[in-house]
Amino acid sequence: MVAAPASGFEPRAAAACLPKGLATPASASAPASASRRRRHRRSSFAARLRQPPTSSASLNALRRANTQAKQGSGPANGRAHAQVEPRSPRPRPYPRVWARPPMLRSSCVKYLTFLSNFLFSLLALWALAAGLWGLTVKRSPEGGWGGALPTDPMLGLLLGGLLVSVVTLSGCLGALCKNSCLLRFYCGAVLTCLALEALAGALVVALWGPLQDGLKYTLHVAIVHYRDDPDLCFLLDQVQLGLQCCGAVSYQDWQQNLYFNCSSPGVQACSLPASCCINPREEGALVNTQCGFGVLHLDPDAAGQVVYLQGCWPVLQQWLRGNMRAIGSCAITVAVIQGTELLWAACLLRALAVQKAAKDTEPGPLEGASTTLPTEQS
Repeated sequence: MVAAPASGFEPRAAAACLPKGLATPASASAPASASRRRRHRRSSFAARLRQPPTSSASLNALRRANTQAKQGSGPANGRAHAQVEPRSPRPRPYPRVWARPPMLRSSCVKYLTFLSNFLFSLLALWALAAGLWGLTVKRSPEGGWGGALPTDPMLGLLLGGLLVSVVTLSGCLGALCKNSCLLRFYCGAVLTCLALEALAGALVVALWGPLQDGLKYTLHVAIVHYRDDPDLCFLLDQVQLGLQCCGAVSYQDWQQNLYFNCSSPGVQACSLPASCCINPREEGALVNTQCGFGVLHLDPDAAGQVVYLQGCWPVLQQWLRGNMRAIGSCAITVAVIQGTELLWAACLLRALAVQKAAKDTEPGPLEGASTTLPTEQS
């Protein structure tokens, strides 16, 4: 029996070397035309696409058959030794795996945001309660909630506590419940507060001279309306006791008040409030409200033994110059705290967005089962 022809021989020469019983007809061994070969390749490629992916064992068997055909050791079945081209396996449709966000870091940011806003919300609720209590106590049956409300300090305390409590509670609930809407509202409110604080600081620096004049005028107005508003009376008494002063520029400024003017017919004519006295308690537990009676009749030397002669405006100017650095440091600290909370809220919003994107891109259980079913059958 004649050995199989080596690779590289023509098909006709290979057929001539075989015995007569095994020789193939000339028409079968003739090469196909170019168009026929192209159609064959297209049909085989389409068939491979329709077939399930080939396993590694089938791929190795095809490679061994191809190697044997190239070396001429394949079975001589009356056909030319066709080279078997192995099919590259398609990748299995595994579900896409996304890297998980840093859960530990997001949890720390979440609880830090909640804790800081919870503390500020407690302070804001306390201010809100104090404002409500002050307005309730000051309410009179005759006047109701009348005229003094627009300039009432308690109303300012009430509105400030309400605003801060709404913002901080939105931050608390947004961080605790992972609510992106509340967190966005919180970020917008904090950003607005930072912008307003920066604008206020710039205006104070640019208009420092007119602000001083306005503060001096405010002291004169407070002296004139001392007896008209209990809150104004309390604030002015605290300023005079804390700064150890009397009046706006001097103690004679109390002549502008109708109750303490020397031409007043009342019992407090030519007198001063008890907060102007050097020792208002006079070694006792209670404040002597009559310690300043008749002081405006005395000369400065005698009056200086009983009350403070210096006005509050020069002392207040000196106090502001001495504590300007501390006031600026407090303002910067508040801005840094607000900026840190804003950064925490932004990081928490980003972590929530990453988690939502990861959940949206993960395939469902039915989709994963349908993609893995043909692989399991193959």
